Amino acid sequence: MASLKEELEQQLLVLGTKLANPPSHFDGLLTLLHQVENYLSKVKQFPTKSMHIALGPSMKALVLEQLFKHSGMNVKIAIASCISEITRINAPDAPYEDDQMRDVFKLIVSSFEHLADQSSRSYNKRALILETVARVQSFLVMLDLECDDLIIEMFQHFLNAIGDYHSESIFSFMETIMTLVLEESEDISPKLLSPLLASVRRSNVEVLSAAHKLGERVLENCANKVRHYLQHAVKSLGISVGDYSEIVASICQLGGTVEQNDGHAVIDCIIEESKLVGVLLNGVAQANKEIAAEACFP
Repeated sequence: MASLKEELEQQLLVLGTKLANPPSHFDGLLTLLHQVENYLSKVKQFPTKSMHIALGPSMKALVLEQLFKHSGMNVKIAIASCISEITRINAPDAPYEDDQMRDVFKLIVSSFEHLADQSSRSYNKRALILETVARVQSFLVMLDLECDDLIIEMFQHFLNAIGDYHSESIFSFMETIMTLVLEESEDISPKLLSPLLASVRRSNVEVLSAAHKLGERVLENCANKVRHYLQHAVKSLGISVGDYSEIVASICQLGGTVEQNDGHAVIDCIIEESKLVGVLLNGVAQANKEIAAEACFP
């Protein structure tokens, strides 16, 4: 009689083979992807050699163009969820080559865009992807691969999406990811700091209270790391800390003397921050428009 592990390996082999020639029907494909995700979720980290072999067909099929480039949003999220499980299983090693991993992270980050919409068919999968990324810390591979623009996009998605109606766990996962990205960064670019500055601007408090809270929490967590950059923004351009949350003034005042730095970088930071104020205020509304458009064109 086959063991549970052997049965799991057999199921993964069968499903992986089916994925290589997926159903053309939308619902059939979603059902298959859900089955794959379900079995992948049962695989523990540090798999045996035989389990690696069983995972092979699914790993290969999920990044084939016919699946990976699928136009359906729900299919994209289902694929991202499956690949997220694969990154969990293989952690701390990356399951694909660098170029493929960049594409994988692009897909995963895109799944965070509509986390504001809890009524979405794919919301639970989006939330699960967020949890997996936070727990496994796969975002650190993004730093290694220098996916700078993608990390900024991820920050923007979080600050656009977070709402008072989200569970504390969703807030915590976002906070964990953003905090560790900043702490583990060798250098914090002005563009990366900009979404956080926009979120703690006092004029945003009434509309984006959850984003304001998230921005404050992350800055507080990383006070020592971001102090240098905030100080330069304040001193070089004469920004009034009164326009921002008290955490900004607190971090800057604790730092003492400000060193000289590249003024152009600071200017870019503030320009980006100003633009992002509008982005953050309209993020959820824009997301809802896109969701409505997808509903019209499945």
